[in-house]
Amino acid sequence: MPGEQELPSTLKRSPQKAQRTWTEAHDAAVEEYGEGERAHRTAFSALKHDFEKVGDHWEPKEEKGPSDAQASKEGAPARRGGPTAEGVDANASKEHLLGIARRLDISGRSRMTKDELVDAIEHANRRETRKARS
Repeated sequence: MPGEQELPSTLKRSPQKAQRTWTEAHDAAVEEYGEGERAHRTAFSALKHDFEKVGDHWEPKEEKGPSDAQASKEGAPARRGGPTAEGVDANASKEHLLGIARRLDISGRSRMTKDELVDAIEHANRRETRKARS
């Protein structure tokens, strides 16, 4: 399966179910669209319905569903790019986001709006992923 060879490093540090979700969606997209960016976007879109990125890995979401406005558009991630929340569950409650921010040790989190929390978690996730790759 091509997806197993192309598994992103953040997924290699994630539960088997997340790896399987991404790989199966990727492989189906490769059959439909061919190898490339569209297959990867489709696989990440499928992943984001069940998982959210926390630090350098993916964890199961409390509630299944689209993670951001881009993912909630029917078929849009496979057709075109656009801004995403980079795996952060932007549709989660502010309390949930505060909990993630606490786990990632984001300072000033208690004074942040929901949108600011999403941005801060995106930044912290990128930092943790860079650290894990080095």
